[in-house]
Amino acid sequence: MSSSTGNKSKLSAITLAALGVVFGDIGTSPLYTVKEVFSVGTHPVPLTEVNMYGILSLIVWALIMVVSVKYVAFIMRADNRGEGGIMALLALASQKAAGDHKKLRMIMLLGILGACMFYADGMITPAISVLSAVEGLEIAAPILHPLILPITLIVLFILFWAQSKGTALVGAFFGPIMLLWFGTLAVLGISGIAENPAILHALNPYYAFKFFSVSPWIAFVALGAVVLSVTGAEALYADMGHFGRFPIRLAWFGLVLPALILNYFGQGALVLLHPETVKNPFYLLAPSWALYPLIILATLAAVIASQAVITGAFSVSRQALQLGYLPRMHVEHTSESEEGQVYMPRVNWGLMLAVMVLVLSFKSSGNLAAAYGIAVTGDMVITTLLAGFVFHHMWGWGKLRTGALVALFLTIDVAFFSANVLKIPDGGWVPLVIGIVIFTLMLTWKTGRSMVYTRLKNEAMELEPFMDAVGAHPPTRVPGTALFLTPNPDGVPHALLHNLKHNKVLHEKVVILTVKFLDFPHTSPEERVSLEALPHEFYKVTVRYGFKDEPDLPRDLALCTDKGLALDAMDTSFFVGKEILIASEKFGMSTWRKKIFIGLFRSAETITNQFKLPPNRVIELGSQLKI
Repeated sequence: MSSSTGNKSKLSAITLAALGVVFGDIGTSPLYTVKEVFSVGTHPVPLTEVNMYGILSLIVWALIMVVSVKYVAFIMRADNRGEGGIMALLALASQKAAGDHKKLRMIMLLGILGACMFYADGMITPAISVLSAVEGLEIAAPILHPLILPITLIVLFILFWAQSKGTALVGAFFGPIMLLWFGTLAVLGISGIAENPAILHALNPYYAFKFFSVSPWIAFVALGAVVLSVTGAEALYADMGHFGRFPIRLAWFGLVLPALILNYFGQGALVLLHPETVKNPFYLLAPSWALYPLIILATLAAVIASQAVITGAFSVSRQALQLGYLPRMHVEHTSESEEGQVYMPRVNWGLMLAVMVLVLSFKSSGNLAAAYGIAVTGDMVITTLLAGFVFHHMWGWGKLRTGALVALFLTIDVAFFSANVLKIPDGGWVPLVIGIVIFTLMLTWKTGRSMVYTRLKNEAMELEPFMDAVGAHPPTRVPGTALFLTPNPDGVPHALLHNLKHNKVLHEKVVILTVKFLDFPHTSPEERVSLEALPHEFYKVTVRYGFKDEPDLPRDLALCTDKGLALDAMDTSFFVGKEILIASEKFGMSTWRKKIFIGLFRSAETITNQFKLPPNRVIELGSQLKI
């Protein structure tokens, strides 16, 4: 009995935590979705009963088809050792395309593009969420309108400044606040529905079809705003590794989905009875005495929504970095117990700058909504395509079954994406530009790294003949162990040749050390390190990390002891090659991309910091390399 009670208590705690982290983005959509459709949108829908019923029907069935069916029922089953998200899906799809270079490149490009759309979405979400929450001040007291932008910027600055402190302390309050938020959404919705219960007829999908048959163009254009109701759906999949499938599903079906539907229908009922409330139906749904507390609660919910996106940006950046799509960056771990809680200063301050520029440029949530949607729907299309590959090649589904499901999801995704294309002149170009810039940087880094690796491999001497030469003409061997870091375990590291050439000595033990990042989240201690003993006291050591593991070479090299190689930390030196890159016009990428790559290469975090090497035991030996 006590065990059952304990399990229930643990499930409740995890579900509450998931409520605070996963559903912030989708949970704040009622702040602006209905308002955007009928009032302030770039293509406002005429306010009629038929149109309102059609919009509400579209919203509820978008929530069911996109979130409940696509993400909860299917996509969340495509986990990579328990982890979700676009990079995990990319790694999963890549595993089955390893032998097909053309297919692998296509999957890689799709995955990078999906990550870029996530970053673009991550810049707009904090801006629109916080701005739409603070705009409630204008309803409470119109005289406060000039304070909306300054207050929004202050809230955003505090949010980004607090990232380095870690989310554990603040995260303890996220769940209860979001529980209160969704409860408030439901109560406000019920109060609106009570005044006009007939609005519940819009639950019938007939009204969505009727809307399209009566006003097909208006209905199509309206999809560009309706999609705002499902922004944040990808968070259910991305955060699956933190909470597991069941707590996320429990929170979604048990509270979030009912609360969202009730609130949207309450807003619809209110607007049909009092058309003047269309300017901000969310706040006007509340009694006047509750307005200021609701603004504070909405701002807290918007901050939590933004926090989830920022945390997601750190997570995606770290995964992309370890999979080789971003240059090395400084990563701080903000929790001793939770490995996933990381802080990346460059990502944080870059994101903050972008968010603040968006707020100052667009000035209102209505204007920002025009930029919102392209990135989200683009990411949805890419997720469907990658998931289809996983369904067919990993789950063994037949082409007909896979094609039917992918076609269903793509019909919905492409319809939303196409409607958002109409927003491009009004601000939709912003996420596209952001996505193109990040896509170019990531692809340039990935291609540049491959070029450097190929050049180093082609120029390297083979290891076996070198060891034979060492055996035939032994150089002076000095006590101690030298570890040479190299991506090519079959070639002689440049640093080893330079050391032998200039110092005329070899260490007593020579370790050719290769670090590999794999396309799944974590490696176990058993598979972390492999060792191969070679002649003349040479050793090959390979250390493997999953894309969510924390690299720590001194810690993991201790595992070599059980495999027959004892490494004395005080008697071991790490030799690292430091390449100075020079752009050449002869081959490879265009010159301007090479210059970008060289700039990124120079700004990358040092290997010493990335792998937690003791700085006083590291020796860097430089060489020039033309690319």
